[in-house]
Amino acid sequence: MEVKHGLGYQNYADMMRNSIFYVDKTDFIREWWDNADLVTLITRPRRFGKTLNMSTVECFFSNQYKDKKELFEGRKVWEDESLRKLQGTYPVIFMSFAGVKAGGDQDSKDGKKIDSVDTMKICVKKIIARVYDDFKHIMCSELFDDSDREYYASVTKMMTDETAATAVSILSRYLERFYQKKAIILLDEYDTPMQEAWIYGYWDQAVAFLKSFFVNTFKDNQSMERGLITGITRISKESIFSELNHLEVVTMTSDKYATSFGFTEEEVFQALEDSGFGSCKEGVKRWYDGFTIGKNTDIYNPWSIISFIGNKGKYAAYWANTSSNGLVSVLMRQGSANVKEVVEDLIAGKSFTVPIDEQIVFSQLEEDENAVWSLLMASGYLKTIEVEERTEFDTDDMNYTLALTNLEVQIMFKKMIRGWFAKSSVKAYYNEFINSLFNDNVRKMNTFMNKVALNTFSSFDVGNKPSEETEPERFYHGFVLGMIVNLSDRYQVTSNRESGYGRYDVMMEPLDKNEKAFIFEFKVLDADDDEEKLEDTVANALAQIEEKQYEAVLVANGFAKEKIRKYGFAFQGKKCLIG
Repeated sequence: MEVKHGLGYQNYADMMRNSIFYVDKTDFIREWWDNADLVTLITRPRRFGKTLNMSTVECFFSNQYKDKKELFEGRKVWEDESLRKLQGTYPVIFMSFAGVKAGGDQDSKDGKKIDSVDTMKICVKKIIARVYDDFKHIMCSELFDDSDREYYASVTKMMTDETAATAVSILSRYLERFYQKKAIILLDEYDTPMQEAWIYGYWDQAVAFLKSFFVNTFKDNQSMERGLITGITRISKESIFSELNHLEVVTMTSDKYATSFGFTEEEVFQALEDSGFGSCKEGVKRWYDGFTIGKNTDIYNPWSIISFIGNKGKYAAYWANTSSNGLVSVLMRQGSANVKEVVEDLIAGKSFTVPIDEQIVFSQLEEDENAVWSLLMASGYLKTIEVEERTEFDTDDMNYTLALTNLEVQIMFKKMIRGWFAKSSVKAYYNEFINSLFNDNVRKMNTFMNKVALNTFSSFDVGNKPSEETEPERFYHGFVLGMIVNLSDRYQVTSNRESGYGRYDVMMEPLDKNEKAFIFEFKVLDADDDEEKLEDTVANALAQIEEKQYEAVLVANGFAKEKIRKYGFAFQGKKCLIG
């Protein structure tokens, strides 16, 4: 039967029945079962096969599939005779929080979406209620009395928070009574509600609700045989896992289950050969290789590979475009000037070294840049180039040398930065500023730069801590990133960053030597430098360009002095003056 490279399949049984392309990862079942950890949390980037692996575990162990051995015959897991006897013998509770997004599907009276903890709670309660519905047939048994049935019927999307917190634990008890076996509990994308809570500002309420749910479901649950949790990030124990001392955490730096999620290069190249794209190996490697899990390098995102084959060998940023990169955009846009400088280097193909703590503390994302890089590494946007060697006495966070994962991620970052200026009015002002720059029209440059700044300063503000001193710096670093990605087909845009706080030198060197070159010096009005007005700051900026002879590089590269334009940018709050 012909294998189909269909996208969107996350149910193992459906893939087998429809002959959908599948790389055999069933040995994960054996490895997980043999490790015998009571509760396991595995973190991997999105679209990395987490949901499919969870579905595979469900299909293997669930007594709802007890007569479906053909789903696994010929697979790696079926080679283990002891495991064969376990196929289809356990009650399995399978939940996914992937759809628990801010706004959910609850509308307010005026028809607008509600981005709140209440929406999140209702989404979670609906998921729990659906699980109860899956097993409602057990309530027909004489093993249960009217009080059990009354409770069972009370588990709906309108249940109390207290009922929701204990509902899965109580369902496990019911299932053990009915089947005479403890339940296996699977929870996919556990951290989606937490990421949404941070973005939309109800973190503390979400933690309070979900912590109780996790404790009751995975710790104080005597009717659970094993628990398996997947997500993108390892949220700090202090947030929702503080009481789960038995939790085995497996992250991107762990060797455990390293090849169970994602495709190895051998698997990718074999898939390319089998589908007639063997000649595309080098291009596929450049676009989609780069993920590192434990000591295993050259790991690929399955979604990108299947998309590439399904689209007849067309290269595109498939993974980066599959779902919202909202959290990443917020972190980059509202990040400090240093964060934006690092992003500039990353887009240019450079790497940087930073201490990494894999426990993501969301409350620190606004103050701790290292927490930002930790999250981006866990999410798959950054890859590990090198890890420092440690001694047994080292207690500090390990230093990681990181870079953008691959070409696909680089394209995503550029698209994200363009999105910062994509609002119709802002885009128009930005384009008018660039046109005025090329036409030497300083008056219009001032007009449109002030309009851009006025309309975008708030989006570059750092969370709940606006600052008259740091807003301009964050803005113009973001603005320079915008120029880098929007003008890359005509100009090489570089920054010197050698003038200290509040100063940022930018050079725009045209690829065509006949075009104009530009030098910018950005400054924030500084009363300590006897600057009383923006005109003084502009004068100081221009003087610095001359004193430091910034044009020397351009002259050495063959540009005539009359082709070089020099501008000083002065900021005071949201006001800007160019001269």
